[in-house]
Amino acid sequence: MPDIRGRFAPSPSGPLHLGSLLAAVGSYLTARSAGGHWLLRMEDLDPPRVAPGAGDAILRALEAHGLLWDEEPLYQSRRGEAYRAAIAQLQASGLVYPCACTRRELATIAHAGVDGPVYPGTCRDGLGTGRTPRALRVRVADQEFGLVDIVQGDYRHTLPQAVGDFVVQRADGLIAYQLAVVVDDAYQGITQVARGIDLLSSTPRQIYLQSCLGLPTPSYAHLPLLVDRHGAKLGKQTSAAGLDPKRASANLSLVLQALRHAPPGELHGAAPTALLQWATQHWQPGRLAGQAEAVVP
Repeated sequence: MPDIRGRFAPSPSGPLHLGSLLAAVGSYLTARSAGGHWLLRMEDLDPPRVAPGAGDAILRALEAHGLLWDEEPLYQSRRGEAYRAAIAQLQASGLVYPCACTRRELATIAHAGVDGPVYPGTCRDGLGTGRTPRALRVRVADQEFGLVDIVQGDYRHTLPQAVGDFVVQRADGLIAYQLAVVVDDAYQGITQVARGIDLLSSTPRQIYLQSCLGLPTPSYAHLPLLVDRHGAKLGKQTSAAGLDPKRASANLSLVLQALRHAPPGELHGAAPTALLQWATQHWQPGRLAGQAEAVVP
């Protein structure tokens, strides 16, 4: 039986908060309950969004909550050569082309898809006269891509109708998330991905890129997002407060309750390691079936 390898991949744009702790705990338990390894990856691809010191602060917060990882963390900012090699492989297969369209132009001509405007293929057959190439896009196949998610069940769509040819290298030269995550999951030998449901719509694109690059496809479990009592997602965009390490046990208990794995009364106030040991032994992601949101208790 192959080694189980899961991962948590935060963006160091701010401190670890309850919403990101839920994703970390869910991915940790999915890997550990199967006797697998749990890895870390810092998704620091976008320098303007990286907050100074945030990466180290996230590592310290995970340690305070008993979430200890195997192997050295991987930093996407150091992986440029691998991403460029993947772009070159796609280019050699005729799957990548330059695009001159701006966001403003797309907003006026494209209809909405699962994740923003659906690219209408304006530059697919070449740039117009006087047009300057900006981003690189990958040609999508006119077929259905999808998965049977461990938590959310069957999810699939036809890429041309749902997203169109999507960006793999941005106009500013930075590698797009969709390509980087596929290359890095393969490099780290990831066999299972447990992450927030806000990334479910990205998964068919990633499975398509895996097929184009000849890379393996992990299993997926998309976890519910943590929201407040008013339905607002707890995240950096809503200025969610960073975690207090002195409340690590209380934080873990809240997250486990939101994940429908509330610890028994005798573990009230127990150390993070004891809570995680209990949760690992009792973890059943099927309890979350079809759940998109979890309300913070």
